[in-house]
Amino acid sequence: MSDWFEVYIGLESEAAAVRNFEIDLIPGLLQTEEYARAIIGSWAPDEPDHDNEQRTQLRKARQARLTEGAEPLKFWAIISEAAIRQQVGGADVMREQLKHLLSRSKLPNVTVQVLPFQAGAHASLGTGFSILSFPDPVDPDVVYLEYLTGSLYLEEAEEIERYTLNFDHLRATALDPRDSAKLLGKVARET
Repeated sequence: MSDWFEVYIGLESEAAAVRNFEIDLIPGLLQTEEYARAIIGSWAPDEPDHDNEQRTQLRKARQARLTEGAEPLKFWAIISEAAIRQQVGGADVMREQLKHLLSRSKLPNVTVQVLPFQAGAHASLGTGFSILSFPDPVDPDVVYLEYLTGSLYLEEAEEIERYTLNFDHLRATALDPRDSAKLLGKVARET
């Protein structure tokens, strides 16, 4: 695991809530094992299979935060329609991924919204991000941005406020959870 991602894992494990906007991927906390394996293999094709399998299992282990413990992680995902239509791992893998996404969206602590293509230009065009919130109000939110070879952690109040506002705009622009589920089911049937 990269040092920069190890920091994220630590923050995520302490967070009470995560708000996530993804452009072309299903969020890691909502990925099936096969989808994760296909993504990780495409990112690191030269890495040994063993290393990529460890990354896949780490992603799977992180997902336990959504269902285990007295207070599971609250997770709000806004996913661009591009991510649900991108054929990752082939039709069978994608169909199962969409079904899994639908089932996870029924958890009381998970909200899934799809940002449809027809939304056009939006508040965060070209920029996926996560906002992590912590149980102690003294701990400020952290914005996490990831790129091919690293990541950024934003902690300045003005930056957090800007990303929070963007997330709120995305939430208002995206399909509501019920219509998002309908679109997910439709795309799964078409796949």
